[in-house]
Amino acid sequence: MRSMGVRGGVRVLMAAGVFAAGFAVGAGAQSAVQLSEPAAPLLPASFGEWKAAAAHTGDVPAYSLANANKDALEECGPQRSQVADYVRGGRSLHVEAIEFGDRTGAVSAFTLVERPGMRVGKELGSSDAVGEGAVLFTVGSSLVLVNGATEQDLASLKPLALGLPKVPGNKGVAPLLPTLAPGEGLVVGSLRYALGPETYQIEGGVLPAHSLELEKSGEAVTALYSDKRGKETLTVLLYPTPNIAGQITKSIQGALPGMGAGFGSAKVRREGPLVVLASGGWAAEDAQRMVETIHLRQDVAMNKVFAPAFETEVVKTYSLLTSIAVLSGVLMLAAVLLGLFLGVGRASFRVMRGKPAAAEPEFLSLHLAPQNKAPTFDGQ
Repeated sequence: MRSMGVRGGVRVLMAAGVFAAGFAVGAGAQSAVQLSEPAAPLLPASFGEWKAAAAHTGDVPAYSLANANKDALEECGPQRSQVADYVRGGRSLHVEAIEFGDRTGAVSAFTLVERPGMRVGKELGSSDAVGEGAVLFTVGSSLVLVNGATEQDLASLKPLALGLPKVPGNKGVAPLLPTLAPGEGLVVGSLRYALGPETYQIEGGVLPAHSLELEKSGEAVTALYSDKRGKETLTVLLYPTPNIAGQITKSIQGALPGMGAGFGSAKVRREGPLVVLASGGWAAEDAQRMVETIHLRQDVAMNKVFAPAFETEVVKTYSLLTSIAVLSGVLMLAAVLLGLFLGVGRASFRVMRGKPAAAEPEFLSLHLAPQNKAPTFDGQ
């Protein structure tokens, strides 16, 4: 944070209002003072052959995290951010990074910032997008935008990705909902993942954003499909409880007749906490088949989405008790085998010496019985 590049970058991202965590800490400082070890820098001083450069003093790049919608970005849960510049062989890179509260926030921000036409892949980090004269990628709970980079720079950027903070425990689990969208016919780069109404609206959601109650820990995926039948938009919503999903399903079904020609053949289906809508140019039968192919994988969902926080501790405790029981059993078996071995060995040794296998028990005595006559006294 002491370098000019970092200070300049911080000013840029503060203009976008993504330092929600900083404001929270400032507010809490009025009531209590808490000392903690400062976190390691988000971006390294150098990586690979790229070395730190002087601060970027020009205008904000046209493609920048600072230009993302403030309200939508805050729904992703930003914690801190940093910018830095690097040089190598006369070339320069301008790097912007935001760390979110968990991997879910980083994935949502990735689909928010990703631009149409970018080539999407997984060569760098969890996912990457190349185009617009930049490389966008996610690693764990971090989102990174590298301006001045091309597809040929992906290999040289891998040390940067490897040096980003690691995410422990459940915070590093990838979100389930984006994986439910079928891959066949999906328009590349069209999948969008939202954690709130602002993000859903900015990402081109087809339903009224504030009627979906995404603020109740809801999630939304929007994806575009195209083939000879035309274009169809798939909307998948996931809520904490089936009750909320049921209410949203009724609301969508009631609103469909008045939403225009694009929803004339739309079909909606609910499965537990999952709501699926297919709308667009496909026939009603095709739309129905699409919504019926989306199923919530209960085994994954229970573990990754709805599992209680104590489940991990229960598993650990069970594993510990099982290990103790197995160890105790092994020790008991070893004691029995050792006793048998020693007993048989001793008997065999006595037989070899011509003695009976069993010996008469010998008793030890201290011979404390009286050895002198009892004293006598006069008159007795």
